[in-house]
Order: sequence, then C-alpha cells, then structure tokens
Amino acid sequence: MKKLLVLFSVVLLGFAQGQSVKYGLTGSVHKGSIAGVHGVGKPAWGGSLGVFADIALVPNDIYDSAWLYFTPQLEVTTIGEKGDWDEDKSNYQKYSNVYVGVPLYLKYFLRNHGYKGDIYLMFGPKFEFLVSEKTDEGTAVKDATAAGYDPDIFGLGQRTEKFGYGVSAKVGVKVNEKLEVFLRFDRGLSKVYPDYKAYNTIRTIDSWLWALVTISERPTNIKRPELLC
Repeated sequence: MKKLLVLFSVVLLGFAQGQSVKYGLTGSVHKGSIAGVHGVGKPAWGGSLGVFADIALVPNDIYDSAWLYFTPQLEVTTIGEKGDWDEDKSNYQKYSNVYVGVPLYLKYFLRNHGYKGDIYLMFGPKFEFLVSEKTDEGTAVKDATAAGYDPDIFGLGQRTEKFGYGVSAKVGVKVNEKLEVFLRFDRGLSKVYPDYKAYNTIRTIDSWLWALVTISERPTNIKRPELLC
C-alpha cells in the first residue's frame, strides 16, 4: 500500500509542476463481481471514497477552458460477491474485500465548435492493493467434498492476491463548477486467486453511479517544492 501512496504522490508532483490543478473528493455506489468463479456468483453492493486532482494538459484560464486533463486518483473501495457453489439458491458464500487503488486517467471534454462542453470521457490504468479481506464460506468446503467434488473447482478456500491491476473507463457530465456525475466501468486484468487454475479469475467492477465534488472553485497553479540549502 505504501508503494501506491508513493506512486500517487510522485505522479501528482511530477505532472503538477507549473500546471493548472483542481482538487476534489469522489465517492461511489457500485456493484461488482469476480468473473468465472464461486459457482453462480451474485454481485454485491459496495462503495468507495477518494481524492483526485485534475491537472490541465492544455492551456487553461480563469474560465476553466482546458479540455484535456491528467487525473490521478487515490481511493478506498469495497467490493463483494455472494457465491452459490451448488446453485441451490441458499446458504450463499460471502466475500467482501477492501482495496486501496490508484487510477491514472486521461480526461477529455467533448468540444463544440472549438469550445469545451460539459460531457467528458476518461480512461486509464488502475493499480490496487488489498488491505482487508472477509470470507464466510460456511460449510461449503465440507459439503462440496462430501458430495464428491473438488472444492477448488468452485473457488472455495482460495488465497487472495494482495496486488492487482486493470483498466478503468468513465463517461460523465459536468453539472456545475463543483459537481460532476458519471458512470464508470472497471475491468481487472490480474488474477484475484493466484492458486486457482480452473478459470482466469479476473475481477470486474460495474459501477452504476459515481458523484465527484471539486473542492477548489477555480484552477490553481502548483509548483514543485524546491530544496533549500
């Protein structure tokens, strides 16, 4: 997790030198699931809370006319799933994880006749670290074994990978100077369970609604700190 914090700080300072920067808070409500494991898995509701910086990559002014930004984000995300290894629609296995993540976005505002619009697109990589894991499989391992199955086939009793990566995309609209709302889709590209061999267990988060609130009312210029001798 310390590496992610260092990555976020280095990226922010590196790109923010002499640039127009806006800071803010971001929160979410979403559904997510782990692809191809836990029998018939059902997505569970989760949420996230984070901070971000919009760093202008093109000239900006007091009217916030920049249409292209680099947007690093630091967030804490909860994601869970209910598993049903024998598909009996009862005695679900419950999985709940907490991640600290660093998405690194390019943010592009659609333009109309050369002027910045209110609709934007975002895309970029995401890196995350598992900080909390809660698993409740009940007697699923014992029941699967008694039924003559290998519990590993259903992803039962698995070790969770601590580090993951993937991609993230958003489409959103600027409501006013301090509020934006958007839809977001994350796709994991790394294995959640490194010892699980039956399928490629990548993690998918399908976020239905995100709200983003900026703190600064207008862009500010950030300079890299200088060392004094």
